Amino acid sequence: MRGGLLGSSRAAIRSSTPTTLLRARYTRSLATVNTKSTASYKPDVESRTPPYPKLLKRLHEVRRVLGSSRQLTLAEKILYSHLDNPEEALLSNTDNGLNIRGNANLKLKPDRVAMQDASAQMALLQFMTCNLPSTAVPASIHCDHMIVGERGADVDLPESIKGNKEVFDFLESAAKKYGIEFWPPGAGIIHQTVLENYAAPGLMMLGTDSHTPNAGGLGAIAIGVGGADAVDALVDAPWELKAPKILGVRLEGQLNGWVSPKDVILALAGQLTVRGGTGYIIEYHGPGVDSLSCTGMATICNMGAEVGATTSLFPFSTRHIPYLESTHRSSIALQAQTIASSPSIHNLLRADEGAQYDEDITINLSTLEPHINGPFTPDLSTPLSVFAKAVKSNNWPETVSAGLIGSCTNSSYQDMTRAEDLVKQASAAGLKPATDFFVTPGSEQIRATLDRDSTLSTFEDAGGIVLANACGPCIGQWKRTDNISKGDSNAIFTSYNRNFRGRNDGNPETMNFLASPEIVTAMSYAGTTAFNPLTDTITTPSGDLFRFSPPTGAELPASGFEVGNPDFLPTSGAPSPSTQVVVSPTSDRLALLEPFAPFPEHDLQGLKVLYKVTGKCTTDTISAAGPWLKYKGHLPNISANTLIGAVNAATGEVNVAYDVDGSTSGIPELAQKWKDQGLEWLVVAEDNYGEGSAREHAALQPRYLGGRVILAKSFARIHETNLKKQGVVPLTFANGEDYGKVDACDEVSTEGLYDVLKSGGKGEVKLVVKKRDGSEVVIKTKHTLSEDQCGFILAGSALNLLAKMKRS
Repeated sequence: MRGGLLGSSRAAIRSSTPTTLLRARYTRSLATVNTKSTASYKPDVESRTPPYPKLLKRLHEVRRVLGSSRQLTLAEKILYSHLDNPEEALLSNTDNGLNIRGNANLKLKPDRVAMQDASAQMALLQFMTCNLPSTAVPASIHCDHMIVGERGADVDLPESIKGNKEVFDFLESAAKKYGIEFWPPGAGIIHQTVLENYAAPGLMMLGTDSHTPNAGGLGAIAIGVGGADAVDALVDAPWELKAPKILGVRLEGQLNGWVSPKDVILALAGQLTVRGGTGYIIEYHGPGVDSLSCTGMATICNMGAEVGATTSLFPFSTRHIPYLESTHRSSIALQAQTIASSPSIHNLLRADEGAQYDEDITINLSTLEPHINGPFTPDLSTPLSVFAKAVKSNNWPETVSAGLIGSCTNSSYQDMTRAEDLVKQASAAGLKPATDFFVTPGSEQIRATLDRDSTLSTFEDAGGIVLANACGPCIGQWKRTDNISKGDSNAIFTSYNRNFRGRNDGNPETMNFLASPEIVTAMSYAGTTAFNPLTDTITTPSGDLFRFSPPTGAELPASGFEVGNPDFLPTSGAPSPSTQVVVSPTSDRLALLEPFAPFPEHDLQGLKVLYKVTGKCTTDTISAAGPWLKYKGHLPNISANTLIGAVNAATGEVNVAYDVDGSTSGIPELAQKWKDQGLEWLVVAEDNYGEGSAREHAALQPRYLGGRVILAKSFARIHETNLKKQGVVPLTFANGEDYGKVDACDEVSTEGLYDVLKSGGKGEVKLVVKKRDGSEVVIKTKHTLSEDQCGFILAGSALNLLAKMKRS
């Protein structure tokens, strides 16, 4: 079995690890030390069980409002059963309930909130301004984003903890004070931990990460949001969502051979594109559902974020039962099974027979083949059988520079044992990986179980590097130690979910090709992007030709899951009001928030166009991750990276902005200069502005620097909401061709915006653009502002309005 820091006893670690690291890592001076052994660990399942009686009662009320004959999809059942006031939400602006999808403003009461360490900082700083003694719903914090992947878990984890101790102390102290379960660094990636502990059929939860829909694999409605949205739930305020349309995906047949659940979503992303799911919940159904493992369903739901979907989910399945039982939740499995067996009118966990989808796509699992998606966008989907041709025709690199498996998308026991099978096949033939090969376990539970079952030693004996139970390279926390320099064109294969330019290693020329762990493993041995493991061979050291057999693996461990290191178990969820939250006034990592100024009592005048963006503008473009993650809790400092990845529409330059006098600077430098001069500004952009993560800093930073309006051809859902929450007005061109009529440094004034805000979203907004030659252009725009969102903007931010309501 694997030794090292992660698997060692505390006494053994003390003899070999510097005291400073021990104190940073193991001594919980701010919270109760966990004295339980792993053998006696029993989670509080009751607090993690969805409020089924309450939800069934609310479903009955929904039936009364809409009529008992109304056929509902699964997504509608779960969503509507979480409405604060079903009658008001379902009958307002919906033709008396006939046209709910896409029209109703749903005010929802989620059951739970989960936050990762990077986004939790700002969420907690906002929550603290509300002066409440505890959170209104159960919540958890997961320290996963701020841990580097470089030399392996035993080195990377202690160093990352030491380097981020100030932030982790803040998070742990706040968690203890407000009654939030705190999962320390090393415990695992938020989505894997949520699946193992909190996700459940019929649950509704919010998570401050765009891949929160991972929990949909266990039948939950789980939605990625910004920190301000999470605060709504934490303070017991209704959380607002425009009623999504429902995209049905019917699964037929069953997977076989090299095809994995990852290929379902890779192929679907190619059909839908990164914008095709916007405004939809993806609901899987059909006879193929029960052929998938629970963790396989989670993989599919996880990457639904890449097509812009609000969330994705599966109906209750017989495959959920053994997973719940193996993760200490037999009582939840029993309750869910009982509900799922009920007549349709009382059945919260399955769609009504005959329920209609707005669109329906069929995927035959039996004929599906492996897919590879990328580079630079997760919807460029290529079947494996023609990938070698695509490499040649697109002049992509022919050499694989690294293979990386794991992450929140693909780190289940089944994923890892199928990859292990391939490694064993290759090792038996005398082969070693032809390139660097990294393995990221998704949680301590997974790591400890793989360690016990010798899977990790199989990877390590083959030359693989096992990284910490954390996000690592997937979100840019990767310090490459190979010979690849910034600017070198190279290809990596990963089982991750996102592959935007520069995301993983900061090199804009690194091409990340997304695939299943099995395909990534095979490619790592071949070392060439033209390899097809289904048909091609590798020459062994003895000169023989070796071909992989289709991989096999176990859905769940035969001996059950290991709990692992007890230091990675969560703290109690009981609040401790006397605990002091640790924020140093001299910190460059954390800063308490100052409220934004309210909207003026008139239309906006004299705005300047800071920048006109061309092409893809993701949340990574607007607020880069990687080394900037350390400033997530310090708005002034992290604002120095605002839009540094944006491409100038006029010149093609990246992060080069031009002032009125022709002088150049970086975008955040010009924004700060204009802010100091009292000039407010707007950004002009193209389609799907804000695509990607739930990163609310991409809204907070422009607001902090003086941004008031974003004018785009279209917006990604989460980001559009985040902008409104922070008091920034998102507007879209009524005519997309008008994008060409606005340029950097043009002066813009709004007409009708103030009236729209005062009327709760009624009316239209025009922009009067004064060109630098003195001419004027009037541009018609569209908006999606609801009455509540208008209130956020008038108050200056949602937090301002919330604080005002609490005071009154």
